[in-house]
Amino acid sequence: MPVLSRAELSRTGMIVVALLLAAVSMSMRATGAVAREFRAADTQAEDYPTVQALRYMGALIAERTKGRHEIKVFHSRQLGEEKETIEQTRAGAIDLNRTNVALIGNFVPAMNVLAMPFLFRSIEHMQKVLNGPVGSEILNSFEPYGFVGLAFYDSGARSIYNGVRPVKSLADLKGLRIRVQQSELMSQMIRALGAEPVELPYGQVLTGLANHLIDGAENNWPSFVTTDHYKHAGYYTLTEHTMSPEVLVISLKAWQSLSPDDQAIFRESAQRSSRFMREKWRDLEEQSQRKAQEAGVTIIRDIDRKPFEDAMAAIYAKAGRDPAAAALIERIRKVE
Repeated sequence: MPVLSRAELSRTGMIVVALLLAAVSMSMRATGAVAREFRAADTQAEDYPTVQALRYMGALIAERTKGRHEIKVFHSRQLGEEKETIEQTRAGAIDLNRTNVALIGNFVPAMNVLAMPFLFRSIEHMQKVLNGPVGSEILNSFEPYGFVGLAFYDSGARSIYNGVRPVKSLADLKGLRIRVQQSELMSQMIRALGAEPVELPYGQVLTGLANHLIDGAENNWPSFVTTDHYKHAGYYTLTEHTMSPEVLVISLKAWQSLSPDDQAIFRESAQRSSRFMREKWRDLEEQSQRKAQEAGVTIIRDIDRKPFEDAMAAIYAKAGRDPAAAALIERIRKVE
């Protein structure tokens, strides 16, 4: 056997190590084993059910990938308001995002249907739609717009609240400045009800109420209470005009970086986090309503909803001009 010099042995050793490292790297890429931390955005507070659900999902993923993948959750608008984080997620700067369907509807048309006022008959009806074929098809429609839909989260029913007067009829809404999400559909809805819509980021609503820049807003029980809106808006009318869910998306860029096996882990973990979130949500909803009542908030339950629903005729007529939206609305209404 040839005798190698010390320098030649060193070079040979380095080549062997390099080849081994390259083989390991190729193997890791093939199996999706490259470790990565994924950034997730949520505008809600740290103890909010959606934030807890994201952390639960992260724990499941870390366990199933043996720590290769982790999720770092940025709550309380740390990465910006929802409109901003959606755009960043689409660009791939944020990996995961929990957002309301009304806002992401500016990018994904099917989401506008789920945000339609008075579409769902009840929370149970909404969950049956989202848990079935219709919900799966909607989640699968995100990719052309730069996202992948992973799961739906609940957000209860949204109702109108204000600090000026009890709202029992459309006449009582006339002239009130009501904050809405940064969504044209929501502005159209409030305008159709006779009030003046004011599009404001979520984080500015409390200041707007406290300084009387707006008279009221519309949201679910937990958002009404956890943000202290109830301290400045003492009249909560159970219009329950929308039951639009939250949706959890991952950027297409982040999704394509995952192996098929890891994609399955992310999707399954997201679905499990949805069930986890619903349990937390029910508890918080009950606590929030009780806290508002104890604080002296006047809850208006006895309203005639039909005039409110009838006021949406023009919005549905406009949506009906899009064959895809019209067909989706019809399918949702037929779910029993």
